Amino acid sequence: MPKILDESGKEVKKGGGGKLFLAQPWPSMLRTLWNDEARFKQQYWSELPGYYFAGDGARFDEDGYLWVTGRIDDVLNVSGHRIGTAEVESALVSHPSVAEAAVVGRPDELKGQALVCFVSVKNGVTASPELKEALRAHVAKEIGALARPDEIRFTATLPKTRSGKIIRRLLKEVAAGKKITGDTSTLEDFSALAALQTEE
Repeated sequence: MPKILDESGKEVKKGGGGKLFLAQPWPSMLRTLWNDEARFKQQYWSELPGYYFAGDGARFDEDGYLWVTGRIDDVLNVSGHRIGTAEVESALVSHPSVAEAAVVGRPDELKGQALVCFVSVKNGVTASPELKEALRAHVAKEIGALARPDEIRFTATLPKTRSGKIIRRLLKEVAAGKKITGDTSTLEDFSALAALQTEE
């Protein structure tokens, strides 16, 4: 039985977000980690005694459907509020003009972290300042004003590995205006990264 609980272990009302816990065993559940029983207990069973912590944020909508909003460890602290990057990405791609999106945090003196969104638009759609404002308003409507992106950057394609996974580490460095560091050998298309670095 999945439960969505807040930081104090209380159940969250429908529509509200929290952490996803499982209160009962299920078929084929994880039993241990190879040669590391202590880590298994710490990672999955220490958050709240008696509950399995999936590591994801989630919410029940008004119809009772469960929405998994993304990894808790991929959460940004914006003005003291925890905002999941997956939830913002989901809101962006729900807009009819957006084909793909990736969201990362950028250090911000006032807010702690600012939301920077990298967006690829669908064929036939023109990227424009008006579309940026429409997307910012769309995210605010879907999630709330606190999740309104600070910056939206249009890109023809996102930097990905050959298996199609977006390399968010590189996007974080681009968003922060840093020089790209570390291994980029798994990058499928170097021109995608070069284009992002030369954009204003």
